[in-house]
Amino acid sequence: MFIANLAAHTLTHMSTMATWMFQDQPVGWDPISLWHQMGFVAKGVVFVLFIMSGWSIGVMIDRYMAFNAARKQSRAFAPAVAGALRDGKIDEAIKVAERNKKSHLAKVVTAGLMEFRAHQDSTDIPGETIEASKRALERTEAIVHAELKRGLGGLATIGSTAPFVGLFGTVMGILNAFKGISEQKATGLGAVAGGIAEALVTTAFGLIVAIPAVMMFNYLTGRVEAFDVEMDNSSSELIDYFLKKRGMRRP
Repeated sequence: MFIANLAAHTLTHMSTMATWMFQDQPVGWDPISLWHQMGFVAKGVVFVLFIMSGWSIGVMIDRYMAFNAARKQSRAFAPAVAGALRDGKIDEAIKVAERNKKSHLAKVVTAGLMEFRAHQDSTDIPGETIEASKRALERTEAIVHAELKRGLGGLATIGSTAPFVGLFGTVMGILNAFKGISEQKATGLGAVAGGIAEALVTTAFGLIVAIPAVMMFNYLTGRVEAFDVEMDNSSSELIDYFLKKRGMRRP
């Protein structure tokens, strides 16, 4: 008797599971069909992620091009300005720097050279020449550093928040799946397929936006740190040059 009841119970559950598994409501898996199946909240999430993706791609391209231009011009600027300074031609060194305006080194060196020349050419400017030049170099380094980091803060924000924006869409998709079960009075895959698809799409889109943003933020931050080191070294070398030049002028 027990075995018969157990068999009947098992068959009942198998029948219910079969009904659940084979209820069929076709769900389109192409992007257009998925978009039409999404709710307003999920569409809003995808739209926000799309804007975040476009902004991050714009920052990546802008910073990559700016850094490459800075590197290229700095490689041409360094030997040219070194030769001009070696010959004592400060005006020529400033002209070389002005021809390489995208170079981070040129921006820093120009500030130091112009401050040094201003003190050398005029007795009306108070203050010690070397200290004034050093302060000018430090101010310019801070400005150039801020210019190099432009957009990277937003890139980091996108990389850290995009998965959570996608997760919000996931939660809404699961809620829509349960809503489908409630409305259709059914528990089959067809009743929840749309909501689950919506949830997975927003999750995947959030990760697609976040992963490149985080990777590029780390890469670009590393390049900014390398540029900072180069600017510090150039500033120190320029101060040493000013000290030697002042020593040579003393009787």
